[in-house]
Amino acid sequence: MSPSALTVVHDLQNAGYAAEVVGGCVRDLLLGYVPKDFDVVTDAEPDEVRTIFRRARVIGRRFRLVHVRVGRDVVEVSTYRAAPKRGSAGFEAHAEQGRILRDNVFGTRDDDARRRDFSINALYYDPVEDVVIDYVDGFSDLQRHLLRVIGDPIRRFEEDPVRMLRAVRFAVRLDLRMERRIESVLPDLAGLLGHVPPARLFDEVLKIFHCGHGYAAYEQLQRLGLLAELFPESARAHTKVDLDPDHGLVSLALRNTDHRLAGGQPVIPAFLFAVMLWRAVCLETDRNQQRDMAPVQSLHRAIGTVIGRQQQRVTISRRVATTMFDMWNLQHWLLERRPRLVPKTLAHKRFRAAYDFLMLRISAGEATAEIGTWWTRIQEVDGPTRRKMITELTVPQKRGRRRHRRGKTA
Repeated sequence: MSPSALTVVHDLQNAGYAAEVVGGCVRDLLLGYVPKDFDVVTDAEPDEVRTIFRRARVIGRRFRLVHVRVGRDVVEVSTYRAAPKRGSAGFEAHAEQGRILRDNVFGTRDDDARRRDFSINALYYDPVEDVVIDYVDGFSDLQRHLLRVIGDPIRRFEEDPVRMLRAVRFAVRLDLRMERRIESVLPDLAGLLGHVPPARLFDEVLKIFHCGHGYAAYEQLQRLGLLAELFPESARAHTKVDLDPDHGLVSLALRNTDHRLAGGQPVIPAFLFAVMLWRAVCLETDRNQQRDMAPVQSLHRAIGTVIGRQQQRVTISRRVATTMFDMWNLQHWLLERRPRLVPKTLAHKRFRAAYDFLMLRISAGEATAEIGTWWTRIQEVDGPTRRKMITELTVPQKRGRRRHRRGKTA
C-alpha cells in the first residue's frame, strides 16, 4: 500500500469524509501484482478536498479531479459519481454516438461502483479498517478470472469507446476470460473508435501494445475487428507473410517488445508505429516509383502520405514521426553499405533503432543474414579493423537514368 495514498485516505477520514482507494490498484493487489499508482475516492467534492490539503489543485473538464501532492508523490482524488442522466446538471453527451463528454454528477459510493466499466475495477479498499467493499461481485469475478461489464455492454461502450480497448488490455495482461456479452458486441461497435480524439487513442495504443502482452493483444484486436479502426493503413497492407506467427515482421516485433519489457529493457513508441506502418510505406513507395518518381523521393513522399493518413485515427507526435522517418530512411543506407556513408550511418543518432529494425527484417526474410552480421561486427571491432571492413566494401553501381545531351541546332 502506498504511504502517500494512505496519508490522503487517513486525512480525509479525519476530516469527517468517507475515503478509500479504488479501481486498478485494488484489483492488482488482490491478484498479486504491484500497482503502478493508487487512486483515492471520497464523498468530499473537489473544492472540499482542496481545502483539506494545502498542496492540491483541481483538474479536468470531463471529470473534475484533485491532484494532491504528498512529498514527491501525486495522489489522484475523485468524488463519488452517479450514473448521469441526459439533461441533468454536469452531463453532456454526443448527440449521435452517446459518448459522454462531461460527467460531474456526484453521488454515493454505491452509485460510483455501478457506473464504473468492469466489475473488477469497482472494488474499494479502506486501508484504515483493512476491508474490501464490493457492490458488483467484482471479487467473485477476479476469483473466476472473468472480465465482466457492469450494466449493458452496448451502452457502456457507447459512453466511452475506449473501454473496448481496455477490455482487450485487461484480458491479455491479467489473463482474464471475456464474458460472451463483451465478445458478441465488440465487432459491431468497433466503428465507435473513429469518434474518439486521435490524441487519446495514441495513449491507449501504447498502453495496450506496451503492456507486456502486445502480441496477444494484437491477435485479440484483429479477431474482434478493432485493429482496422486503429491502424487502417496496416490492415489494408499486411499480408499473411507479415502476420505469420513464427516469421512475420509484425509478429516478431511484438514478441520482441514483450521480451524486452519482461527483461526491464526500454521500448519506444516510434518502433511500434514503424513496424505497424512499414508495409504500407513499402506499398506506397512502389506506387510512387511506378509514377516515375526517383527512389529516395518515392520513399520520402510515401512516408509523409502514410503518416498523414494514420494521423487521422491515432495522433503521432512530431518527435515520434521524426524517429520513424529516420529508421525507415536508414534502411537504404544499411542495405547498400556505401563506404563513404558507413561512418555517417554509425554516427547517426537513430542508428541503433534502425539497426534493430533491420535485424527484425532479416529474421522475417526481407534481407540477407550476411548484411546483419556485417553491421553487428562493425560495431564491435576496433578502429583499424573498422576502416579495413569499410575499404573492402564494393561500391554499388548507381542506377540512374541515362542523360542525353541535346544536340546543337544550326
